[in-house]
Amino acid sequence: METPAVLAGIRVLDFGRYVAGPYCATLLGFLGAEVIRVERREGGEDRYIAPVAEGGEGGVFFQTACGKKSITLDPGRPGARALIERLVATADVVVANLPAAQMHKMGIDYPALKAVKPDVILTTLTAFGDHGPYAARGGFDGVGQAMSGAMYITGVPGSPVKAAAPYVDFGTAVLAALGTLAALLHRERTGEGQEVKGTLLGTALAVFGSHLAEQGATGINRVGTGNRVQTSAPSSVFATRDGHLLTHVVGNGLFRRWARLMGEESRWMQDPQLQSDQARGDHAEAIIERMSAWCAERSTAEALAALEAAGLPAGPVYTPQQALDDPQVAAMGFLSAIADYPGLRRAVPVSGLPVSLGRTPGRAPTAPPRLGEHTDALLRELGYDEAEIDRLRADAVI
Repeated sequence: METPAVLAGIRVLDFGRYVAGPYCATLLGFLGAEVIRVERREGGEDRYIAPVAEGGEGGVFFQTACGKKSITLDPGRPGARALIERLVATADVVVANLPAAQMHKMGIDYPALKAVKPDVILTTLTAFGDHGPYAARGGFDGVGQAMSGAMYITGVPGSPVKAAAPYVDFGTAVLAALGTLAALLHRERTGEGQEVKGTLLGTALAVFGSHLAEQGATGINRVGTGNRVQTSAPSSVFATRDGHLLTHVVGNGLFRRWARLMGEESRWMQDPQLQSDQARGDHAEAIIERMSAWCAERSTAEALAALEAAGLPAGPVYTPQQALDDPQVAAMGFLSAIADYPGLRRAVPVSGLPVSLGRTPGRAPTAPPRLGEHTDALLRELGYDEAEIDRLRADAVI
């Protein structure tokens, strides 16, 4: 008999926008929860970023909405508040990354939710939290990257660089989902609901924490060195005859393997300036020069084969298409091809739950919902009859 998914029977209302809120709800859905996406009648902004379908639905939407149900709602219309309350009464978790004033107006702030469903869990995701001088400000992933110091160190002096991968958004979603799981476990033990709060800046500071710890303790004031790691060597991106690769050599053991691969073990291992990772990071020029010359003489495949044989971690710098085509990506099975959505010219590869559970595996991604696809069915479930549904539609509530 198949083991039920971990969150089977849990209903999540997703009032999220863009990435952090919606992806938090998506992760809960991969773990078995029923997730209902609540969005404006014309569709949320995140539905249409990086279009992949003829209707305009985009890559962000496919990554953050697979497997959800969709109900449309104009929260400013008469009758919307009552509809939201009926939905909340059936929910276990509400996820939102909306301004506090808008949540209060919609009736999805924690006091309003608790009045309807005393054991509800509210998971909010904001840029800066609800205290401090920036609490009222909004923000996106890049703001967290910028204000954590990461962009400054990722670039070079005078040219800070933002990572293309929105790791602050997705990291905040993961941490908020973790907090939601903890809140559900607490509710199971005590019957109590609670608030779970994630922030973009908090995530960015945590991810960049080791650099901030060093700065706070030493006042070292590092500046950016691009791809080159400052605390070990050779740890950087190197050009080959036909591309680029990245290698990261950390620890005396790996450095000895690298020196052996270069055919110069005694030169590098006996140099008094290169006896630790930090020392090698501080005096990296000759090491980087030697590795650059070695890579330039080889193709990417040849260099990677030699590095693997020497036991040195390395990987090719891929284009997005090369990443999709890699046999290891296929073997890991984390990407699902979504083809059954209107207006797609090609299947959309979507990442599922990026962690494996041996006894309770997560659900694979299924097609995201069409706009308002489940509105009528959900309203019937909430007790609305056909005449009431027609009236809500005529009044532009749904």
